Amino acid sequence: MVRILMSTSLALLVVGCGERSPSYYQGYAEAEYVRVALPFAGSLERLHVQRGMQVNAGDALFVLERENESAMRREAEERLRNAEAQLANLQKGKRPTEIAAIRAQVAQAETVLGLSEVQLKRIEQLVAQNFIAKEKYDEARAVRDRDRAHVAQLKADLATAQLAARADEIKAARAAAAAAQATLAQAAWRLEQKSATAPVGGLVADTLYVKGEWVGAGSPVVSLLPPQNVKVKFFVPESVLGALRVGQEVRVTCDGCAAPIGARITFIAPQAEFTPPVIYSKENRTKLVFLVEARPGPEDAAKLHPGQPVEVRAAQ
Repeated sequence: MVRILMSTSLALLVVGCGERSPSYYQGYAEAEYVRVALPFAGSLERLHVQRGMQVNAGDALFVLERENESAMRREAEERLRNAEAQLANLQKGKRPTEIAAIRAQVAQAETVLGLSEVQLKRIEQLVAQNFIAKEKYDEARAVRDRDRAHVAQLKADLATAQLAARADEIKAARAAAAAAQATLAQAAWRLEQKSATAPVGGLVADTLYVKGEWVGAGSPVVSLLPPQNVKVKFFVPESVLGALRVGQEVRVTCDGCAAPIGARITFIAPQAEFTPPVIYSKENRTKLVFLVEARPGPEDAAKLHPGQPVEVRAAQ
């Protein structure tokens, strides 16, 4: 019995010493989906795509109801027009009819001033000839001075009417117009956020809502799969880890693939892990392995499907 056990142990030892690394490594295709969502909630008004369609970047995907946002934008546009009109009004003088009225008042006051000056000269001559008292001259001169001041006042009013408003008023109106412009930009942005376009081109992998359903803020509505987001994950034992490097080319084969697919290693896990349940064989199912990721080119990536088992070999 002892001899049989020793023979069995020796045979196992020989097999273990002669064990080779497999010619290929098992793995599977995986995808990084782009889930398109909007920052605001609303019922789904239009869905422009369906599962299985190919879309390009910028294509319309879906629209949420946006009556409230449209009304907010219209209100912001009206407020901006009002603020700009007030600013333009302050930057101009009074209306032509108001200026014409002031000019008429100036002309009338100048006529009255002319009469006062004539009256003053006449009284001055009479006082010099001692026909009237000197007090009459003083009264006539006061009337002339009053009329002269009235003319000066009206001319100043005319000059003011032809000027714009004060600098501080114009500055305040300009700030109000800028604030209205910012409010309009915000309202326009909120309106734009109720419709979504494809950020990248790719396959519509799934649509998560139907027309009429309520969509919460930040909830994905469409799931896209760009071809460049397909990658291959496979697992290698520690014994061959040193022979792999980021950027190294590998060959990927799968059931139904007409020819091997080229890919380049983009990631090598720094820590070991147990072999996943879906990746097993009699030789390595109990061993620790390292995760490695490789990405094929966009054209070759379209030949792989997420979850599909693959075999990875080193490029010759």
